[in-house]
Amino acid sequence: MSYIEFIGTILYLWSVWLIARKQMLTWPVGIVSVLLYMALFYQIRLYSDTLEQVYYLGASVYGWWRWSASGRGTGKAGNFRYSSRRSLILVLAVTIAVSFVIGAFMSRVHILFPTLFPEKASFPYWDALTTIASFTAMWLLAQKRIESWYYWIAVDVIGIGLYYVKGVRFIALLYVILLGMAINGLISWNKASNTPEDLAC
Repeated sequence: MSYIEFIGTILYLWSVWLIARKQMLTWPVGIVSVLLYMALFYQIRLYSDTLEQVYYLGASVYGWWRWSASGRGTGKAGNFRYSSRRSLILVLAVTIAVSFVIGAFMSRVHILFPTLFPEKASFPYWDALTTIASFTAMWLLAQKRIESWYYWIAVDVIGIGLYYVKGVRFIALLYVILLGMAINGLISWNKASNTPEDLAC
């Protein structure tokens, strides 16, 4: 386990703890964690995960700016629900299709851009799937769609195996924790969707 992996993971967990309490400090802490993970994933040739951190960096900068402008998030709960069956199928199909395209690209990225990516990507299709599924999950989460947690659970299960095999065991352990949080989130949101207040939304 490297210092980058250890410090990045500690900061990531701290940022999750802070955001649960609506603390502005979550954003700078999260940004440092993202930068450390970006360096780590590049070193171990998980290129899709490296690009994923670019997305999270942008989202963190935006979140910091948005929270600074508004003062503080409200964290208002309610209206948790599943999407329609048609939307569920469409989103899943798009997620799988985009993951396949990105995986195919990443499997050849060392040939296309040898200067930037001198070595062949490890597990490009699985790596791409966790990346795109994470983007999908975040988009669904923002809309309070309960199925977002199924995506997070899938990402966490794949991530545990992927990071264990790549030897970044501390991050694999982190994903075990995140898996527990995702399962809890699924249970909690399902319960919330059955409350009288939510059914009225």
